[in-house]
Amino acid sequence: MPPYENQVKKYERRPTGGNPAKTEAWALIEAAKRMAVSITYDAGDEKATKDARKAALRLNWRLWTIFQAELTVERTEVPEEIRINMLTLCKFVDKHTIGALVNPTPETLTVLIDINRNIAAGLMEIPVEEDAESDAQAQGQNIAPSDEPPEPPTERINIDTEA
Repeated sequence: MPPYENQVKKYERRPTGGNPAKTEAWALIEAAKRMAVSITYDAGDEKATKDARKAALRLNWRLWTIFQAELTVERTEVPEEIRINMLTLCKFVDKHTIGALVNPTPETLTVLIDINRNIAAGLMEIPVEEDAESDAQAQGQNIAPSDEPPEPPTERINIDTEA
């Protein structure tokens, strides 16, 4: 077995079913990873390099279009404030992606990579908070929900190394 085979397998892992937040986080990280790879990709031909970046951008755009479609359904379980904020972010991603498709520079892709990483980080935290509440309630502790918004992640998710 080649020594790099385990490294390849870790990137082929897909989320298990039953947890939509983790599945969405995985999809965002996968799209961010592909955009990051397209930044470092150099085919020796400027057109081929741009085409690789555009392909990664289109994949990310499709993902955000799916989010947008889910958020516009009348019967959504997403709280109204989060739904509006996410739709606003979807609109920004749409506009930024159109500009990036015209001029796919590393800087334009990095903006989208950072958005994906931050949203994925937030999605990865959702089940942890819910599990902590249910564990505390099972033990008879009362946890009152906080009115303060959660703090944003302090560090970026590194998609190039194992978490």
